[in-house]
Amino acid sequence: MKKALLAATVVASALTATLITAPAANAGDRSAIPFTEATVTAGADGSFALTWKAPGSKRVEIRANGKVVAQGGAQGRAVVTGLPAADRQWFDFEPQRGRGLRLADRLVRLEGAVNFRDAGGYRTATGQWVKMGEVYRSDALNKLTANDLAKLRRLHVRTVFDLRMEDERTKDADKVPAGAAYVVADVFAGSGSFQTMPRTPDEAVKAMVDAERAMVSGAGGKKAYAQVLEGIERDRARSVLFHCTAGKDRTGWANAALLTALGVPRQTVEADYLASNDYRKAANDAILSHLPAQQAAVYKPLLDVRPEYLNAGYDEVRATYGSFDRYLKDGLGIDARELKQLKKDLLVG
Repeated sequence: MKKALLAATVVASALTATLITAPAANAGDRSAIPFTEATVTAGADGSFALTWKAPGSKRVEIRANGKVVAQGGAQGRAVVTGLPAADRQWFDFEPQRGRGLRLADRLVRLEGAVNFRDAGGYRTATGQWVKMGEVYRSDALNKLTANDLAKLRRLHVRTVFDLRMEDERTKDADKVPAGAAYVVADVFAGSGSFQTMPRTPDEAVKAMVDAERAMVSGAGGKKAYAQVLEGIERDRARSVLFHCTAGKDRTGWANAALLTALGVPRQTVEADYLASNDYRKAANDAILSHLPAQQAAVYKPLLDVRPEYLNAGYDEVRATYGSFDRYLKDGLGIDARELKQLKKDLLVG
């Protein structure tokens, strides 16, 4: 099971950075961000598809590299081409009234990883937005190339949290950008997880559900996620990166916990979590294609992310702590001051 869950990856196709609608901002508040939706999607041909909704704004301009590249009314869509190559292409969405948004495609394209993406760019239930370029999530870093590491240096990755188990770290040691701090935050340390291979698809699903619960209430999980959230809060020289092997389960809960703490709606958090199925599709299909049908049926639940897995984490939070706020405080040691600082640093609007 461990080999299936922690398998090496291959290049996956791009995914639209979809942002789920939340309640509209107060149109009378000039400091509010009026956008209820905004997306940047990079195409394989170098183009960028932009969409937006800003109720109450008669005019929206979008700039890239200081130049207006698209404009329209309260709701619009545009395709931008001909922009110079860049590590990440940023777009400034500027409404006629209120604060603007700075967004990029969520996927950061690397030669040696397929699920490296920005943790931000989502709207909270109160109309604020999670900044992009501050926190990243990823799959394994052991295959990063010299070009990849140079790109991560230019993206100012300062701290890398490794959520993997000891044997994973030994077998496939991380490659981190020069000057970045490397922190072991072993989610399953001492848990005994993944010791036996499931024999049926149902057993595989149960193993994934049980693992999700262990991430929440296990001693290793509590320590690891406390390290990550406290590290993000304390690191004023971000960017921060956290990762596991596939970038979907341990990493998925890390990002779910962060986004939930920031006030992002559950529906949006789930969409971000399930996006690993798209980013990792080519890698997972390649693994399954080399297995006999019966074995592939058992492995598939291990390679997937599914709503029931994420729901098991939230269910464990409720069963053990009663509420997510209590999980942050009693499980991870994130007090009200730290949570306030985290929101101050990572939210705009």
